[in-house]
Amino acid sequence: MLGKCEPHHDAFTAVLTTGLCLGLVLSYLPQHYRIISKNSSEGFSPWYLLLGSTSSASGMLNVIMLQWDVVKCCSSVIDQGVGYCLESLGGIIQVTLQWALFSIILVLFLIYFPPHLKYVDLPQQSSDPNEPLLPPRRSNVTSEDWRLGVTLAWVVAIHMQVEIAFVSFFLLTYHSPQAQIQAWATFLGVTSAGLAVIQYLPQLVKTYRIKLVGAISIPMMCIQTPGAILMVLNIILRPGTNWTSWITYATAGVMQGSLLVMCLIWKARQARLRIDDFGNKLGPDVPTVTVTHVDSDLSEESEEGNGGTRKYQTGWKKPRTSFLAILSVTTRIFHV
Repeated sequence: MLGKCEPHHDAFTAVLTTGLCLGLVLSYLPQHYRIISKNSSEGFSPWYLLLGSTSSASGMLNVIMLQWDVVKCCSSVIDQGVGYCLESLGGIIQVTLQWALFSIILVLFLIYFPPHLKYVDLPQQSSDPNEPLLPPRRSNVTSEDWRLGVTLAWVVAIHMQVEIAFVSFFLLTYHSPQAQIQAWATFLGVTSAGLAVIQYLPQLVKTYRIKLVGAISIPMMCIQTPGAILMVLNIILRPGTNWTSWITYATAGVMQGSLLVMCLIWKARQARLRIDDFGNKLGPDVPTVTVTHVDSDLSEESEEGNGGTRKYQTGWKKPRTSFLAILSVTTRIFHV
């Protein structure tokens, strides 16, 4: 419980918060732009987006509950300047911005879901067995992946409404004692941290299996992974917060760093195979590389060159990627 409402100015915390908010926006813009410019959200795991959205929502509400006295004090200090109020609410603004920017990825995932993965393709058989095979026909039956994505989006929306209802009940209606507010805030913080731990597991598994970067933005992760350290520090410096408020972002930073390393390895592999982030060949004069069944444990690649055609399985093949190859690829990442 905070004491008397008095305007307080901390130049270091204010600069840190402002820089982090700008950094959050700048770090998410490459991911938003990449999905829109590529007109595809292929490569994202819907489970990753579900867990990330619910985790960031719980973390945001945790900070709001723990700093509710700061919110109430805002009406007292706003007469002395809006800046004091905004500075005191910097932690809440920061985590709310984090939740909103990540949720936009979920919205873009649904809007730019690849059409060829949205509906089931039905095989066509010719009446004459000697005729070449006909291309598959696009049906009106939605795929399992698309139905899963829509279902999980509804789960995110319902989860947010339920948590807001509980938080509003504790803070506005029931006027709960501080101990109960602390208990519910701790529950939200621990839940957020637990979701953050498993949030990246589905995405790590999917990215490992398809062995492609897909629509994931490497520049975003390059900014956010070290930025997680500053975000944790800023939350620690906020009054009323505790370990349940920052543990989520510390965990997410470690897991995101793991995903970043994996994407850099696959980026180097793509350069070696001369394919883009979605498995399409690059350039007219390069060997034709076709990746099929990329979402299975055992994928197959074929390569055509002067020596003929050869096929090899890559599901369990360890990528031959050197440190120098990764460095050479990273110089071109920010141009993608």
